Amino acid sequence: MATRAALAALNFYPVKSCRGIAADRLRLGPTGFERDRHWMVVRPNGRFVTQREIPRLALIETAIIHGDRRHDGLRLTAPGMPAIEVPASAHGASLDVVVWRDSCRAIDQGDAVAGWLSGFLAVPLRLAAFDPLHERASSPQWTGDTRALTEFADGFALLAISEASLADLNGRLERALPMERFRPNIVLTGIGAYDEDRIHELHRDGVRLRIVKPCTRCSITTTNQRTGEVEGDEPLRTLRTYRWSKPLAGVMFGQNVIVIDGAGRELRVGDEFDILWRQPGQVAPGS
Repeated sequence: MATRAALAALNFYPVKSCRGIAADRLRLGPTGFERDRHWMVVRPNGRFVTQREIPRLALIETAIIHGDRRHDGLRLTAPGMPAIEVPASAHGASLDVVVWRDSCRAIDQGDAVAGWLSGFLAVPLRLAAFDPLHERASSPQWTGDTRALTEFADGFALLAISEASLADLNGRLERALPMERFRPNIVLTGIGAYDEDRIHELHRDGVRLRIVKPCTRCSITTTNQRTGEVEGDEPLRTLRTYRWSKPLAGVMFGQNVIVIDGAGRELRVGDEFDILWRQPGQVAPGS
């Protein structure tokens, strides 16, 4: 059994469900990587929108306009559209937004970007930024006594998948899929297929990352992240044959991760982490 895992790739997704950014190094915060899912596309009533409903969100490329770390802006580009910048000073009306069952406070990013999104996606939409004066806690059903935070991610700070797990899945598919289909923050190497299911924590130089819940996969995995087109029912059809979880009522691929220690530290591709394996009989709080 491996004693260490290394970081093969790092990704963050400034706007929930839009195209992500690969990076050689990323700074860790209490909610995950800085600016990960910091912005979110919402309906006029504040309800979140993802590629599950609008696959063409995958075509929107994101870039960070760097200021000081607390005041970064955003640039969006999309096919056939002029680029638009959302400055750090875009502090509009405070509004309530909804991510699944969670209500959060957010800051509207203005009419210009709302018009840009609505024009490209052909439905009335607005852009919201997470309000830093408020916190969103992950479900204690899975984090136990640890109060873990996230911004607009589905539920947890980070998502980790191993290279070996994707290789195993691709060996079962007629056509191999890239890792971007699964939108992880952290890609692990040096461990076996689905070993991330059995890891309790990853430790390195004051950083502690705890795996708390399997990620149940949705239709986003069937969307080509380069074209924004849904391509059949794979990989969900194949995953269902060997990765179905009756308790979670879904197929599992990847693991949700919370930050225990290390906010403010930088993670780099190639970093090695010591593995603390889950003990026999030890399960996540919500299992």
